[in-house]
Amino acid sequence: MKVLILISMLALSCHGQHQHQHHNQHHSANNIPRDEKPDHHRHEDLRETSTWIPILNYNKEQSEDGSYKTEYETGNNIIHKETGFLKDFDTNPNGVLVQHGQYSYQSPEGQLVNVQYTADENGFRATGDHIPTPPAIPEEIQKGLDQIYAGIKLQQERLEQRAKTDPDFARKLEERRVANQNGPYIGLLENQ
Repeated sequence: MKVLILISMLALSCHGQHQHQHHNQHHSANNIPRDEKPDHHRHEDLRETSTWIPILNYNKEQSEDGSYKTEYETGNNIIHKETGFLKDFDTNPNGVLVQHGQYSYQSPEGQLVNVQYTADENGFRATGDHIPTPPAIPEEIQKGLDQIYAGIKLQQERLEQRAKTDPDFARKLEERRVANQNGPYIGLLENQ
């Protein structure tokens, strides 16, 4: 019985020593340890290395009012320029960050790609020759959209006119506006 225990302890000790040596052999070239899965579950860890790209030019100017200007150029011909400022700071406690910029790079096919963009309260919008443009809206559909927008505007004008003469309705209209702005949509108030 003592011999069996001694053999088991020796086997465990050898196994632990083998695992330690095996672990040390499986560090990658940049000394990052690979995952600790047993050999029969391990797939060869293929790591790609990146080519170092120098920054040729970098400039950033930051103002106390939150506006900024930044630009950089890399060794592989990426050029980026951006300006930003806070808008509507008086009406919105956090303001709205408006960013205008442009960048260019060379595609894998060798084409120079230029992009101009704006990011503001209306989202991110980019333009460039490589970006597909949607087809024009057919005239009939545009007429229908114009009629819908005109109806919405007319309805809004009627609601505001009624609110001028009915304080209770004005309160409900304001509650609806705040609720719709914050997410839950409240329907029409004209019949109330």
